[in-house]
Amino acid sequence: MKPFRRLGEANAPDGTLLALFEHDGAYVIRVNGVELMSTRRHQSEDALAEQVCTPLQAKPGVRVLIGGLGLGFTLKRALELLPADARVVIAELVGQVITWNRNPEYPLAHEALLDPRVEVIHGDVARVLKTQQGVFDAIMLDVDNGAESFTTKGNAHLYRTVGIHTAVAALRPAGRIAYWSATDDASFETMLRHSGLEVTVTRVRAHATSGPWHTLFVGQRTDRPAPGSRLSAAQREL
Repeated sequence: MKPFRRLGEANAPDGTLLALFEHDGAYVIRVNGVELMSTRRHQSEDALAEQVCTPLQAKPGVRVLIGGLGLGFTLKRALELLPADARVVIAELVGQVITWNRNPEYPLAHEALLDPRVEVIHGDVARVLKTQQGVFDAIMLDVDNGAESFTTKGNAHLYRTVGIHTAVAALRPAGRIAYWSATDDASFETMLRHSGLEVTVTRVRAHATSGPWHTLFVGQRTDRPAPGSRLSAAQREL
C-alpha cells in the first residue's frame, strides 16, 4: 500500500489543525487527523455549484460568493457555469489552504484562482457577509461539515439564526444561498424557512458510485416571512 505523504499543515484561528496529504495521486485535507475532503470524492461539491449557478448562466453582471475554498471543486464548477462578466468572490479563513490551491505542482485550483473573474479574500466569510449586504446573486457556504457537525468551532455562528439572517441580507432580491452539509438536519432546514427562504433539500453522494451521502440546502430569497412564522427584528431589517 502506498503511503500518505504530508505536504503541509496549518492552524485555523481556533487552533484546529489542518493537514494536506497526497496518496496515490489523490489529495486529502484532514482536520485534527480526520479526513475532511478528497480529490477522489467531490461530486457533492460540484453539485453545490450546479444547483446555484445553473440558473444564472444567462444573467448579466452576476456576483457570487463562495465561503470556503477547500480543494477548489465548487469554485471550478462555478466558473464553468457562470458567464464571462460574472464576478466570484471566494473567502477562505486559513491562508495556507489558499497557498496549497495556488501551488501549480498540485492538481487543485491553481488555474481557477488565476481566472480574472475571481477575487480571493483571506478572511472570515462572516465578515464579508456583514459588510456586503444586498450584493450577491448567489452565496455558497462550505466552511464546515454542517450545522451540527463542526470541525472548526468558529464556524458555528454561520449556521445559527443570526448568521443565516446576515447571509440572507447579503443576497440581492430573489438571490439563492446554498449550504453544504455532511448530514441531514431538519432543525437547520426549519431555520432557513423561517428566514424568508424557499428551501430545497437534496441528497448527493460524495462519489458517483461510492462514498457517503451529503446534503445540500438551497434557499431562494422571497422577502416575505414563512407561513405561520413571525418576523424577528433581524428579518425586518432585510
